[in-house]
Amino acid sequence: MDVSTVFEEQNVSKAIMRVGLPAMLGQLTTLIYNIADTFFVSMTREPAMIAAVTLCTPILLIVMSIASIFGMGGNSVIARLLGENDNPKASRTLNFCMYAMAMAGIVILLAGVVLMQPIAKLSGADAENMAYTCDYLKYIFLGAPFIIISNGAVHLFRSIGFIKESTIGLALGNSINIVFDFIFIVLWGWGTAGAALATSFGFFCSTVYYLVCMIRAERKGNQLIRLSPRHFAPGKRMVTGVVAIGIPGALITVLLSVSNIVLNNFIGIYGSDAVAAYGIAYKIDMVPIMLSVGLSQGVAPLVGYYFGAGNHSRMTQIMRTATVYGILLGAVFMIAFFLFGTQLASIFLHDELLIEEAGYFIAILGLSAPMLGIINMVTSYFQALGAALKSLVITVMRNAVLFIPAVILLNSIWKLNGVIAAQPLVETILALVCIVMYLRDHAMQRGMPLTANQAKT
Repeated sequence: MDVSTVFEEQNVSKAIMRVGLPAMLGQLTTLIYNIADTFFVSMTREPAMIAAVTLCTPILLIVMSIASIFGMGGNSVIARLLGENDNPKASRTLNFCMYAMAMAGIVILLAGVVLMQPIAKLSGADAENMAYTCDYLKYIFLGAPFIIISNGAVHLFRSIGFIKESTIGLALGNSINIVFDFIFIVLWGWGTAGAALATSFGFFCSTVYYLVCMIRAERKGNQLIRLSPRHFAPGKRMVTGVVAIGIPGALITVLLSVSNIVLNNFIGIYGSDAVAAYGIAYKIDMVPIMLSVGLSQGVAPLVGYYFGAGNHSRMTQIMRTATVYGILLGAVFMIAFFLFGTQLASIFLHDELLIEEAGYFIAILGLSAPMLGIINMVTSYFQALGAALKSLVITVMRNAVLFIPAVILLNSIWKLNGVIAAQPLVETILALVCIVMYLRDHAMQRGMPLTANQAKT
């Protein structure tokens, strides 16, 4: 697909839909497989297994976050280089990111296998669910190289205009995962180990698909794709540019996982049933979260492209329209969760008390959904512009400065209800902070020539 046909669509809403909808669809398929893991494990009617999947989710997200360093970082750098018509440098950056993700995956595999027990304990596992937790982690770490390459390639493909291919790869891997979830968990009774093995196998298949797409594109003469190790020539400026943007992007997931680990430990005070109820509520709440992330990540290359091209007016139109769409999307889910939270929980749980508790948690977590449209778009905006420090500030504020203290404070006041209420409270405060940060940055740039370094000052 020609980059210009994707990034130079004249109608703003149509441009957002062309890049945003496929990214949202990709995130939705990821979410479906994630929920499928929980659904098939819940069929065992064993709360300790459900709790183990909940406890392992932050660890899986941390593994996936490594992909963000080179995937999201490369996405931002490549999109801006294409806007500046520097195709050779964009090609070298793409090559570097692919090899860097492969090497990082091998390191994570080795470290995870060696440190599995300590990691399980750190995630909040106890004697009741430790074995299930380790079963899950073992196959996640073994699949780490494919998890990282697959998740990173999604972002890199979007930066070079391979929108359709990025979505197909996600959908393919996630569909395969769901099928093997059923085989491994329901038919063969492998429990949490089966869930993790299906996840890793799905990412393996999507990795193969992405590599095939790149090989075919290279053979057809695509000047942006050069997979040979001979083109692996990372310069200091290239590595710094990718990592400087990628680390804040990765820290979004890492710190989110850390905050969830802290949250799981506090919820664990109230027993495995509470962890299971929250786990279900959190999986359902991931629907608006992932759709919002998909929209913002899909739009990010557009923002970066127009930033690199110096088209400030167009960049502002894209940003504002996409943010409104994100807020409206979140509002729909907030209302749906309030009205149907208990019914949604009953899909996964069978105990009436757990269903009521999870339904209540879903309604509370849903209050933050409209705020995600603001937070995720502003975060992606700064990442697209190369403003690493500003995107990092948002991440640190959400997960360290605000969330963890809020969990501790609200737990001491309202116990379990307070722990759950921490998320909507923090997201509301952070949304206001993001609005202020964006307006200040926009005011600073108004009337000034747009340069690649401007957003970093």
